[in-house]
Amino acid sequence: MTVAPWLGQGDARQQAVSALAAPLATAPDGTRDGATFARRYRAFTADLGVAPGATTAMLLLDAVRLRVEWVKDEATGEWSSHLREGALPAGDRCAPIAAGARHPLTRELLSAGRAVFEEEDYKWWARELTDEEAGRRFAVAVDVCASYLSVTDSLPLPIGELEHVSNPAWGKGKTAGLWLCDFTRVQVDELLPHPATFHGRPPTGPGWYATPTVAYMASTYGFDPATITEAYLSTHTAPLLKEWTTRIRGGYKRVYADLGLSDGQGPAEFLAAYAVHKETGADAVRADALTLGSLYKNIYKGGIGKWSDSARHLDDEAWLEKVAASWSYRPEIRFHIIAAARTAAHRRMRKTWLLTGRAPFAVNVDSYLYATDAPSPIELLPVKDDGSPVPGALRLGIAPGSHKHEASVPLQEAVEAMERREHPSRLTHQYATDGTPIQTSTITESESTDEQKEGEA
Repeated sequence: MTVAPWLGQGDARQQAVSALAAPLATAPDGTRDGATFARRYRAFTADLGVAPGATTAMLLLDAVRLRVEWVKDEATGEWSSHLREGALPAGDRCAPIAAGARHPLTRELLSAGRAVFEEEDYKWWARELTDEEAGRRFAVAVDVCASYLSVTDSLPLPIGELEHVSNPAWGKGKTAGLWLCDFTRVQVDELLPHPATFHGRPPTGPGWYATPTVAYMASTYGFDPATITEAYLSTHTAPLLKEWTTRIRGGYKRVYADLGLSDGQGPAEFLAAYAVHKETGADAVRADALTLGSLYKNIYKGGIGKWSDSARHLDDEAWLEKVAASWSYRPEIRFHIIAAARTAAHRRMRKTWLLTGRAPFAVNVDSYLYATDAPSPIELLPVKDDGSPVPGALRLGIAPGSHKHEASVPLQEAVEAMERREHPSRLTHQYATDGTPIQTSTITESESTDEQKEGEA
């Protein structure tokens, strides 16, 4: 059962419940209907195992990986609760360098001119086109599907306290943590964004990096971990989000299958199905799937963002008491997930480039723009001799880590945007996948805020 206040009423948490209830109750004809709400509510809880709420992502994590266990004292017969082994404890446990943008520790370091942790998704990277690229007609934008879900299943995360270590042993990257590395002399691929920085430009000096970034730089570009002089290492490392990912990914794949999108589709079949997947008409099954798919997407994105929650509605004192001291405030966990997703994306870009000679000329979060001859990404796809996709490279599909076709922009428009010092990804909501302009009135509010939502994660 869920009890939600009248829409728009109550505190921030109650309003968040209402915000989830509204789309669940909205029928295909736009009216709010009790039967529609009940049907989608049942599907939601069946898929995820928890009811929709203000912090569904964290409720789910606590449900599949219980933090507390009850123990009976055989002598007294009394029951008491204890943290389970490997549970995330409450209390402000931030390492100074990775305390999050709002934390006083971060402000102190910045005021002192010291480095803080900056592992983020790629933001607004672009480069000049090569002569070959400049001769093409379109800028095709491909977007990674559920990029975080593609890495969280088995990703080792820092569950224990972060302890400062001098001259740390790398141990093949088996320990989650934050490492002080100097990548300035490491040679990387010039046509791709730098794999270790969110701005895609080479670093100008030593900086702090999460284990996934250091591991990628070592395995792919020959960085020597023996040169690391400092680290904050976790006392306990484990794939914390494995069961969490299984639940959300299962629901995600089920609803998209109802929309005609499933694993194993060929590129042409997938593109055709994706082009019409939002056309639900009066079909209740498709309408339910589209609504739930959007909610599941926001849950896993919001869940990643929750680890470093800024809670802007709270003043500083209340934030420190209610958010920074919560078990769910662990910025270093978010940093590891972001680092893993960004390096996984770079690995796919690099493998595609090595196989085909095609590299993106602009990247923003998980949207990549390639110069193409036709308004289609099919010419970018590396394939085996039998026509099947190459594992680990750019491929089309709905599975987490695969790509969908976002838009096709006339290349000249993208070039002119860059000459105005604007990022060409801003144009992707102005053009359809066939390269024709979209009327401004048809651009939905959800599409116009995609960049903001990615930033919140």
